[in-house]
Amino acid sequence: MALADRMIRAARLDAALYEEVEADPTLTGQAVGVVILAAVAAGIGGAVRAGLGGLVAIAAAALISWYIWAYLTYWIGTRLLPEAQTQADVGQMMRTIGFSSSPGLVRVAGVIPGLTALAFVVGNIWMLVAMVIAVRQALDYRSTWRAVGVVAIGWIVHSLTLGVLLRLLRAA
Repeated sequence: MALADRMIRAARLDAALYEEVEADPTLTGQAVGVVILAAVAAGIGGAVRAGLGGLVAIAAAALISWYIWAYLTYWIGTRLLPEAQTQADVGQMMRTIGFSSSPGLVRVAGVIPGLTALAFVVGNIWMLVAMVIAVRQALDYRSTWRAVGVVAIGWIVHSLTLGVLLRLLRAA
């Protein structure tokens, strides 16, 4: 199956897609590609404010923060909030969370005057919802609310980390 097809299924919140991605270690490269595409879309959508240097900084920060968020989500989901059947590894989290970035491509619409804020709000909320599905599937949760809790805790730490990374990249 082509990357574009997987991304569409991920954006449609197809739980079966997240199961497939979780189970197939050969899709890690595609997950990286999704994260990069979503970051570039955000960079282009916010290019009026960020410029070319900002685009590069956003893409670099997205890759670093994706890895941190995947590891953090793995740790929270398997150590703090596991269910009895929870079994996962960091690679599974990286792949599923990577594909949950698929809806982030909508942020490219931010280049349209007057749509920047809307494109980013819609894209970010859609990605969070996709991530809840991804986490639920990767951690074999029966409870969507538990997945929401893992994502919420991870989001707080991730947001702080991303803010620090962006500041460091701007300073460099």
